[in-house]
Amino acid sequence: MAGVVESKIWIVVEHREGRPVDVSLELMGKAIDLVKQIGWKVAAVLIGNGLDTLSTQVLSYGVHEVLIADEPMLVNYCNQAHAKILENAVKKFQPEAVLMGATALGTDLAARLAARLRVGLSAHCIDLELTEKGDLLGIIPWLGGNYLCRITCPHTRPQMATVIPGVFGMPKTSGIQGRTIPLEACIEQKDFTYQILEIKRIKGPKSDLEKAEVVVAGGWGIGGEDGWSMVENLADLVNGAVGATRPAVDESWAKEHQMIGTSGITVRPKLYIGIALSGHPHHLVGVKEPELTVGINIDPNAPIFENCDIGLVGDYREILQAMIKSIQAQYRGKNK
Repeated sequence: MAGVVESKIWIVVEHREGRPVDVSLELMGKAIDLVKQIGWKVAAVLIGNGLDTLSTQVLSYGVHEVLIADEPMLVNYCNQAHAKILENAVKKFQPEAVLMGATALGTDLAARLAARLRVGLSAHCIDLELTEKGDLLGIIPWLGGNYLCRITCPHTRPQMATVIPGVFGMPKTSGIQGRTIPLEACIEQKDFTYQILEIKRIKGPKSDLEKAEVVVAGGWGIGGEDGWSMVENLADLVNGAVGATRPAVDESWAKEHQMIGTSGITVRPKLYIGIALSGHPHHLVGVKEPELTVGINIDPNAPIFENCDIGLVGDYREILQAMIKSIQAQYRGKNK
């Protein structure tokens, strides 16, 4: 039957200007991998207006179903209206899990939906696991980032989680294989608790971090702006981008868009150099699959040394000065 929804895991797709945001695609790829062991199907949920082209694009990533609530009143996001549509659909079709990106929209909508359904929500996950019994495990940093915690909600359904953008790889298109199923958009004007009168798009700060092949990141141990200039100098010499931990951003040595980790962005460099930072999971969770990791710290017991290929113990100033001089000497030699 065309209207029967078979999928057990739903990805609520966030979209802008007719395109899905990256984290929604990342979640599709992850969910499709997760369900292979137990034979479930995956659905993408689209809410908005004029979604035909978008649904075709989403289907090309291999989801089994695309559930569509297409209604002119939904041209802009409204948390109460979107939550009502999802609540009705979940109660009708009873999926096992509902996933969203941990974006501003996703965290807002997921919390409202979980409250309406009276179910748990694992927020800002850095990974997901699915047991053979169908229990979803949301993995988050815990106790200041010293541990990883697995959260499960065994007694309520659906299981819900939001996932930080960038922690999963981008899936490849696999051809259109699934089907589209319309969802009822039983909404009224009173469901829209606010109205968007105007949208102004402001260009954010340019950041090459997410696509950089070389990332040089500094932490609390840098100690000040003079030391931070050394980090920037090294990054410039190796054609890299500068990243930071939260303490470095809090001290205004670095900008917020340079923060890597659970509260920042995810990078996938070939070379990662971590300078005067501890190396706790809160930061390193944002560094995915580097080919080479170099850690520099004065403390030989710093966690960074458990997560690097090359560890340099000592005062970062002395180490960076030696590295910078060596690189500059090589450049001079090549230019002779």
